[in-house]
Amino acid sequence: MAVQGGHAFQQKVSRMLSRAKGKPLLKPNKALVLKDAVADRKVKKGEATCITEMSAMMACWKNSNFVDAMCSNEMNAFYVCVEKAQADMKARSGERGIHGGRLHPKQATTLLKRFPNQRKEV
Repeated sequence: MAVQGGHAFQQKVSRMLSRAKGKPLLKPNKALVLKDAVADRKVKKGEATCITEMSAMMACWKNSNFVDAMCSNEMNAFYVCVEKAQADMKARSGERGIHGGRLHPKQATTLLKRFPNQRKEV
């Protein structure tokens, strides 16, 4: 199904580039092929976790003049939340590697160089 859509697109582009009706409608300034590399951008970090626990702990510190012994419950809740968030992040990263998802730009570039695109224009 995707092959037919790609073929129709190629026909449309070739019609737009043809000089059968006078001037071409589309005048590319570069070759109409994909590159064999991906821009090396940083992968976005996930959203912040444990914000409420952290703010409760800091509020307790402020009320108790930064004495840790007075805020042990809030500190424990924060540390439990951080451990749970780290375990979730490890589980998600392992799951992505097996089941797909977004590739890191370096991995995508490596795959594109291993399987390069054809260098013919449409």
